[in-house]
Amino acid sequence: MKLTKLFLFLASISALVISSDGSVLAAGSATKNLAVSANVIQSCSIATTAVTFVDYDPTATSPNDSGQGTVTIACTKGVAPTIGLGFGQNASGTQRSMLQVGAAAKLLQYGLYQEAARTTAWGDGTAGGGTVLTLTAVPDNNPITKQIYGRIAALQNVPNDTYNDLVLASVNF
Repeated sequence: MKLTKLFLFLASISALVISSDGSVLAAGSATKNLAVSANVIQSCSIATTAVTFVDYDPTATSPNDSGQGTVTIACTKGVAPTIGLGFGQNASGTQRSMLQVGAAAKLLQYGLYQEAARTTAWGDGTAGGGTVLTLTAVPDNNPITKQIYGRIAALQNVPNDTYNDLVLASVNF
């Protein structure tokens, strides 16, 4: 009986081998591959800084080209996004206008452009609504900032006050 217990004890110990670092090595092993997967989606985010103008002189014969702001996007690598700017809350058709803050509620017309020369009106791509900015496939997901150039037309018959508008910026991908 003692011999049988000793034999069972030694047999159970021989099934395990202790390595020099103290870890236990099994007498056998089995393996199986574990599948891991993820789906990367096309995505973009958008942020803006306000287009602000220096003081507008309604008697000046040249337009006020001082307005500048930015739109910043970040997209999934390989996406070819377009950036559109709506016409604002006070537009008449495709003509953007800022609304006077004071009681008279006059409109001050302005435009937004894609380049400093102010030749390409930046719009939402609708009929007659200016051009969306089209980018080639982005090389990575780092932010891309584009300048927005503003212009207030000369000789507008408006009273002195503060004028505001709110324009929807969108990125499509």
